[in-house]
Amino acid sequence: MGRQWGLVTRRQAVEAGIPGARIDHLVRTGVWVAVRSGVYAEASYVALLTTELQRRVVRDRAASLRISSPHVMSHHSAGDLLQMPLLNERTPFTHVTRPGIVGAHLRHGVKHHLAPYQPPQVVTVEGLPVLDRARTALDVAREEGYLAGLVAADAAMRAGTTRADLERAATMMKCWPQVNVVREVIASASPLTDSIAETLGRDFVTELGYGVPQPQFGLTADGRTVWCDLRLGRHFFEIDGRVKLRAVAAGGFAATSAEDALWEEKLRQDFVTGFKTGVSRLTWADFFGQQRPRALERCRREFLDTCARFGRDIADLAQFRPRGPRPRAVVPSAPLLPRWLP
Repeated sequence: MGRQWGLVTRRQAVEAGIPGARIDHLVRTGVWVAVRSGVYAEASYVALLTTELQRRVVRDRAASLRISSPHVMSHHSAGDLLQMPLLNERTPFTHVTRPGIVGAHLRHGVKHHLAPYQPPQVVTVEGLPVLDRARTALDVAREEGYLAGLVAADAAMRAGTTRADLERAATMMKCWPQVNVVREVIASASPLTDSIAETLGRDFVTELGYGVPQPQFGLTADGRTVWCDLRLGRHFFEIDGRVKLRAVAAGGFAATSAEDALWEEKLRQDFVTGFKTGVSRLTWADFFGQQRPRALERCRREFLDTCARFGRDIADLAQFRPRGPRPRAVVPSAPLLPRWLP
């Protein structure tokens, strides 16, 4: 259990000297929990798994323990272990990749991908072999489509993966299914977005048909510097989320009250529009379903209004640009799972 994130298989437990009847009693009385058929954890440890990510990772690890053939974790299962922010799968599976010809089959909720990979593409996460970020991003693109792949590729690049890394990972995929999606993702990926929502916003604004927006455009004057999420001409698109108004103690980003955070955002927008620019505000719901076409029409109208009033040229803003790129806060890495203690 100490080597396996608090997990033990039935076979391992029996080999360690615990009779099968005793194992059944531990499960029946709630001391142990069957995380997966034939794989157990102490109920007290399972209770420490407070997030869906932690529960997914433990379920994936449990599935891996039941696979006897050599394999590595891949696709969304690798992304979770590498702590890459990803769009949710349409149908969640545990994903493993095994050496072999290209293909896949599903067995007991585990998707086995038969595909070659190079040893340098394998990294180790707490003792578990995992395909690296570049390969994972491209696998997600082939499995889930362009948008999910773009989110994965942006996340990989934020963590230090380069476009050259993505291109190297794609070299062995020349004849693989959905390789055209992979090429589109590599061409469009950016390390400048800070979140899934900003990646979705960049795709959304591109769909307007007036060009690809520039992420993280900064303006500085009078001792104040502001970074805007996306710029197209003289128009900015800001991605809003309730998390910006939620206190840090409650899992949000606001170091002040919601009232103060909202007032600061109002002053921020006043500063930005003072440069003769326009602003559109977007939320997560604008990117999906029936709301997307309505939001596209609204943003198109707002963008064209800005163009009519101020044009698209930004040469006059050059003197107000920050000297360097936007500084990024260094977030200390936290353990993926709580430590199991006997």
